[in-house]
Amino acid sequence: MKKILFVLLAAAGVVYAKRKLDEGKHEQALWAEATDNVSSSSAE
Repeated sequence: MKKILFVLLAAAGVVYAKRKLDEGKHEQALWAEATDNVSSSSAE
């Protein structure tokens, strides 16, 4: 019984960590897009 509980808890931890990593990558992509350099042709 304890082994099953431990495995379920470990699996939940992996899922949580994966979601946090994906969220961080998405946030980074948004910031990269928002702070992207404006091309010189549209600035003039």
